[in-house]
Amino acid sequence: MRMARRLETMGQPKYAGTTRISGNRPKWNGVVRIDEESLPLPMTWKTGRMIFVNSMSDLFHEEVPLAFITRVFATMRETPQHTYQILTKRAERLKGLSRKLEWPQNVWMGVSVENENYMFRIDYLRRTQAAIKFLSLEPLLGPLDNLDLTDIDWVIAGGESGPHARPVEPNWIRSIRDQCFDAEVAFHFKQWGGVNKKKTGRILDGRTWDDFPVSVGEQVRHHNGSP
Repeated sequence: MRMARRLETMGQPKYAGTTRISGNRPKWNGVVRIDEESLPLPMTWKTGRMIFVNSMSDLFHEEVPLAFITRVFATMRETPQHTYQILTKRAERLKGLSRKLEWPQNVWMGVSVENENYMFRIDYLRRTQAAIKFLSLEPLLGPLDNLDLTDIDWVIAGGESGPHARPVEPNWIRSIRDQCFDAEVAFHFKQWGGVNKKKTGRILDGRTWDDFPVSVGEQVRHHNGSP
């Protein structure tokens, strides 16, 4: 919301009218804007890239038409040189639309799970036709000690960042990491977060954790620095 407000102030047209100030902080005001102009961009990039499709949005928001989602998927299908990551909090709609979409192998689909109240999203994700399925456990706001990682390929964990960031407990992260080891799921620790995320960094138990899923049905993990 802070970034949207900043871009709106800078005159970025697609963010115009998307935020309001409440309690001296920017808030999203519910406006959903379809960004048609960005659809052909990946076709202009010949070298393969890792593309986060919606860093400032949710493709499966109720007000995003299925016709537009279908065009996004068509663009991803027509550019197999890229790898696309999509993240949603609208897991129920994701599941409902999954069979209406043509899923290419280069799409990684994820859901956000901030605490135990949202673990139900994992079940919806599991029932989609996505080739790679991942969890974004960030901002992590509570322990997740009983994750069902069946058919999950990748887990990202991280603390909240920004002026009003809530702290993350190290044992929350360790528990998630250990569950990933047990389930042979790739684990990526993104950040401790806090007011100054650069200062807090991303070292856990003396090292960084940077695993990625490498292909359908095959995960890579490094335990104590060894493959």
